[in-house]
Amino acid sequence: MPVYSMTGYASASSQPSAHPETGANSSASVTVELRSVNGRFLDLSMRMPEELRGLEPALRELVSASIKRGKVELRINTQREADTAWPQPQPEQLNRLAQLQSTVQTWLPEARSLSVQEALHWCKSGGTSEKLDEPTLEAARRCVAGLLEAREREGEKLVAVLLERVARLRELASQAEPLVPEVVQRQQQRFLERWAEALAGTGSAQSVSEDASRERALNEATAYAIRIDVAEELARLRAHLDEITRLLKKGGELGKRLDFLIQELLREANTFASKSAAIELTNISVEMKVAIEQLREQVQNIE
Repeated sequence: MPVYSMTGYASASSQPSAHPETGANSSASVTVELRSVNGRFLDLSMRMPEELRGLEPALRELVSASIKRGKVELRINTQREADTAWPQPQPEQLNRLAQLQSTVQTWLPEARSLSVQEALHWCKSGGTSEKLDEPTLEAARRCVAGLLEAREREGEKLVAVLLERVARLRELASQAEPLVPEVVQRQQQRFLERWAEALAGTGSAQSVSEDASRERALNEATAYAIRIDVAEELARLRAHLDEITRLLKKGGELGKRLDFLIQELLREANTFASKSAAIELTNISVEMKVAIEQLREQVQNIE
């Protein structure tokens, strides 16, 4: 399944079918626009002419069937022939006017005949406004399809960026892994040296045997090494990265699950930073946080 971004734009236009008897094309048209940005839930707002307000439930159902998250704005604009334009009288209108004129003159022989201007006026005012319900729904369906295509294209780009950040985090974890035993060994040696200096400075070295002193120092150094060991954090970080990669390849609606995994990544990075006992590991933890923050910003745009 594709991964959809929550950002996109699409528009579509439609007009009523040609007149079934005259074959004349309609002068009216309708344009539907859809804009979407990121949001926690589906927030749909509509702007449309009052004459189409009755379509709101159908339009809302049409959009919500395809889009699950994001702040979506739907706009509908209609265009009709200007009021000042010359009307195009239809044969049935002229025939009806002739019948009415004949009926009136039969009962009122002195009534004068209609002028061309009066006939045009009555053809214009007597014409029925074209219904735009079906053209609006047809344009809305094409517009939703166009928005999905735009969000899918944007989603492909987001996936590429996310996988790049995931690869960077894997690289940082690989850089940190061989440093961990080095740092632990270095800290143990430093601890033993300071322990010996402390014993010598207080004069306790004479009253405590060398073996007992060294054993006690090793126990303390081991406990300290356990506290600064970040191997578990690196293992959990890799597990989260594996799950993010799996979700991106699977596709679908995964924005909320990715949000949770990003929080877990940040938790591991913070623990890693708090345990860092060497400048090399501290620098790596800072770069990890930067990469995770870049991940989080991009994930906010995924449906």
